[in-house]
Amino acid sequence: MGTYTEHEGSIDGATARVAIVAGRFNDHVTKPLLEGCLDGLAENGVLMETVQVSWVPGAFEAPVVAKRLAASGVVDAVICLGAVIRGDTPHFEYVAGECAAGLMRASLDTGVPIVFGVLTTDDVEQAMARAGGGEGNKGREAAVTALEMVSLLRGLPGAATDGGN
Repeated sequence: MGTYTEHEGSIDGATARVAIVAGRFNDHVTKPLLEGCLDGLAENGVLMETVQVSWVPGAFEAPVVAKRLAASGVVDAVICLGAVIRGDTPHFEYVAGECAAGLMRASLDTGVPIVFGVLTTDDVEQAMARAGGGEGNKGREAAVTALEMVSLLRGLPGAATDGGN
């Protein structure tokens, strides 16, 4: 497993406008991810009344909603949360791969960071470990990643999609 160096410097979410797209499929995993995400946003100054949460049936449906939110001009970042757990069929590869590709395409098309907080695990135990268990909460990490990207993009030269900045 790789290592991750924490962001150095402050992340001020007070002016960040964030939307969350969460999958209902495997919501016993997604709900704790959402709680961790909301905690991470609040801890970094994001006003909770400004956060829009949109529930979709599952991870496969997340890209179209994420793109619509990103293209709206009213959010600076979109966080996608979900859980795709490997089963006995190749369904896992199709859902996880297409979700990731769709979210990346939506982010590149709109210029708005869309954070991939979708767990792709071999079993439920791995998913729960990453949704607040022994591996931490990947929803909280997704929140910090979104705020870091908002801060980074605000500081870069060049045209943005103008999220009101």
